[in-house]
Amino acid sequence: MPAQIPPLTISAYTATCAAARGRAALLDALLRRRGGLRLNDFTAAPLATWIGRVPFVADHPFPSEFAEWECRNNRLAWMGLQADNFVSQVATARARYGSNRVAVVLGTSTSSIGATEEGYERLQPDGQYPPDLRRPIVHTPHSLGDFVQHALGLTGVCITVATACSSSAKVFAQAERLMRLNVADAAVVGGVDTLCGSVLFGFNSLELVSPEPCRPFDPERRGITLGEAAGFALLERAAPAQSGAPRLLGYGETSDAHHMSSPHPDGLGARIAIRQALSRAGIDAVAIDYINLHGTASRMNDEIEGRVVSDVFPSTTRASSTKGWTGHALGAAGILEAVITLLALENGLVPGTLNSTSIDSAFGPQIALENEQRELRYALSHSFGFGGSNCVLAFGRAAA
Repeated sequence: MPAQIPPLTISAYTATCAAARGRAALLDALLRRRGGLRLNDFTAAPLATWIGRVPFVADHPFPSEFAEWECRNNRLAWMGLQADNFVSQVATARARYGSNRVAVVLGTSTSSIGATEEGYERLQPDGQYPPDLRRPIVHTPHSLGDFVQHALGLTGVCITVATACSSSAKVFAQAERLMRLNVADAAVVGGVDTLCGSVLFGFNSLELVSPEPCRPFDPERRGITLGEAAGFALLERAAPAQSGAPRLLGYGETSDAHHMSSPHPDGLGARIAIRQALSRAGIDAVAIDYINLHGTASRMNDEIEGRVVSDVFPSTTRASSTKGWTGHALGAAGILEAVITLLALENGLVPGTLNSTSIDSAFGPQIALENEQRELRYALSHSFGFGGSNCVLAFGRAAA
């Protein structure tokens, strides 16, 4: 197991999703158990399912100086950056360290593929994209990272992580390594993914999409509900002046190498990732107060993750899936659920498992159905992606 690492301060963080825009609104949605899922109205012939789509993205003003990057995914990124005063807090870090010493590490699974789909739908008679979509950068996986780096006025390392549903959880690990190796003094991490036809119809072809709002860990669960989100965090080395801020304590990363879409049947990679995260944080499983589970509401994912949690953690640990509020935000799920985990820590909130009416008897007592208020000091966030790409993040609430 890896050695304990110095913690990193999370000096700013924000998320925008179907349930809310910004931390205060998201916390209110969690407390009031007000989700953001709605009947699918995406594409001309919508699938019979529900989605977690962020409202008003198309109407949100987009700066003309960044017109080269304009597309729905980058519009959502810009919308997310405006929340919680995040841009100005990054500007403060940029002034402190220098624009070339603040890294940008972002996760996404589809980037701007929606714009590419539109280009094919509107092909010209000569086979070319329409003139307004002849912008190469929006048709690359690095579109998001390139846009955010320019929008924030940063000039240092810029990395795109694309490992399916673990993408924007693994950005925390990548940023820690960059800072430990003195490549950067701070890092903007996060992720953005928007709904597109490739995702909706692709998951539907695997028979994973639920015809109703997702019901994680419920014995009657019928599959996933897809969503979209944008989330960001600013990581800096821990300092006494920031002692009241939440901290990244550890992380674990593994790859099952078992199957293209199914996790390891015994959750082997997930178990090792949990042990790695605890080892880097210097704490034991018994210390964990809350776990934000990957909890997609698919039969296989919930079955394996539920078994792992039951085996590894004591009955006093509380755990839940929050995808009933937001849907599964794909490459943005990691950062969105990291933000929810940080909100839980700072507000003593265990969010329940929205939409589920009972917890499958095959799972342990850790999974909470209803919201609970309790003291929380340490928490984990699980992100288990397609093909067995696993990432577990360990967070702590530092004493003020």
